[in-house]
Amino acid sequence: MTPHKALLLGLSLALTASGCSSPDGPLPSFELAAPGAYRLGPGDELRISVLGLDAITNNYLVDDTGAVALPMLDPIPVAGLTLRETERVIGQSIVSRNLVIDPRVSAQMKVYRPFFIAGEVQRPGQYPYVPGMSLMVAVSIAGGYTFRADTDKAVITRATKKGIATQGTLVLPGDTIVVRESWF
Repeated sequence: MTPHKALLLGLSLALTASGCSSPDGPLPSFELAAPGAYRLGPGDELRISVLGLDAITNNYLVDDTGAVALPMLDPIPVAGLTLRETERVIGQSIVSRNLVIDPRVSAQMKVYRPFFIAGEVQRPGQYPYVPGMSLMVAVSIAGGYTFRADTDKAVITRATKKGIATQGTLVLPGDTIVVRESWF
């Protein structure tokens, strides 16, 4: 084989291999297991109840700064907290304002923030989150795959982390899913 042909063969193999890789480079796989206790974020809606303080008992939206604004209290940052941690933080805020000595605070999820799906699905867009949802369920909610879709995997962006998801990977509120086109 001539050096010229060897160079052309090497270049064509390199281009073929790079065509199969992700434009983002190699991405890690997301775990199939649940990531632990649910952490609040902007867009979540909570039901907060405080025994003896009817003015505070209501539904609240976590705003874009990650806080909830309760009457008689300063905005309380809750993004990244679990529901139990949120109850404690609200209770501490109530005590610091001398509203109640020993507040009984309850926080429950009312509505999870949505997830987003784009790419090779029938109806890309924003959809309500369903607890325990897998990638397969998310794709089904979006009307299923198009005929060009890569049905083996998708890319999920979760907060600042991006990774590869398979059919059984759990989807979380706020996730952005991109189903790419299959090349084969």
